[in-house]
Amino acid sequence: MESEKNYSDDKNPLEKIVVLIPAFNPDNKLMILVNALIKIGVENIIIVDDGSENQYTNSFEMFKIFNQCIVLRHAVNLGKGRALKTGFNYFLNHYKGFIGLITVDADGQHKCEDIIKVSQTLSYNHDSLILGTRNFKEKNIPFKNRFGNLLTAKLFSFLSGINVSDTQTGLRGISYQHLLLFLKTSGEKYEFEMNMLIECIQKRIDVKEVAIETIYIDENKSSHFNPFIDSVRIYVVFLKFLFSSFASFFVDILSFVIFIKLFLVLVPNYFIFLSTIGSRIISSIFNYIINNKTVFRFKGNKRNSMTKYYILALIQMLLSAIGVSLIYMQIHQGEVVIKMIVDSALFLGSFRIQRDWVFN
Repeated sequence: MESEKNYSDDKNPLEKIVVLIPAFNPDNKLMILVNALIKIGVENIIIVDDGSENQYTNSFEMFKIFNQCIVLRHAVNLGKGRALKTGFNYFLNHYKGFIGLITVDADGQHKCEDIIKVSQTLSYNHDSLILGTRNFKEKNIPFKNRFGNLLTAKLFSFLSGINVSDTQTGLRGISYQHLLLFLKTSGEKYEFEMNMLIECIQKRIDVKEVAIETIYIDENKSSHFNPFIDSVRIYVVFLKFLFSSFASFFVDILSFVIFIKLFLVLVPNYFIFLSTIGSRIISSIFNYIINNKTVFRFKGNKRNSMTKYYILALIQMLLSAIGVSLIYMQIHQGEVVIKMIVDSALFLGSFRIQRDWVFN
């Protein structure tokens, strides 16, 4: 059984920080990285072999020669998220008293100077998640990487209310106290790093950014990130937010069409206004249940959140009814299309109010 390492005195922060490197079929960049880390004084390195093919076995065996390195191995490829969790688990069991760990990619994208910057920031901000963030506006960034990362960052900012300029960075500083939380965070592959950020929002953990150099070697060919499959895994985090709104929108429109046929006969002068109110009551009940249990996973005061939700729903319902009625009075046709346009405009504002006020 390996001895547990414990530091309680005030030494160089690099001596109290572990570098964690998940690796799958790595090339020589990993050896270059490990040598560079040892050279700058990193004394504890965890390398997780995420089920690499047999021809890479000797490469991982070489790392065991270094006293600074611990090599953990998955029998099969389980994904980056699982590899990180394997490292988290080992750290929690063997490095009591350490500040935390720095996650670093194995493909040579992170310079030692930037790893030091992130570790120094972590040593003074134990309550925060530290992100080494790249600048995707630089001209040397491959288009697919620039577009994908900027789009994800903008979507994340809108949906979460937190401005993070690089949501997919693999260079992160994580304090000891937060590792147990992230060990239980969902996600086994690349989506895990996005889920970590969402966990920070839900648990009120501060996220700090440290600017690092943006490096793409040979158009990032050594990366095992699949632009389509892994992007879907990342964006599925966002899709659950959108599903609730689209499903409620469908329920609202369907109810609106049914009420139109009913009220057009009974109260022709107010059929649009009453149809809007009736459909919104039905869709709001449906929307609240989904948002409360699935989207925002709200665990606070249910009565308080429901009161806020229906205040918002009432205001939104009146704005929708008045807006649709006024536009219909001008053109006298297409009431369903008008409602779809008006409610689409109200959707964005409604989401942000629900996120920041109703289910905050």
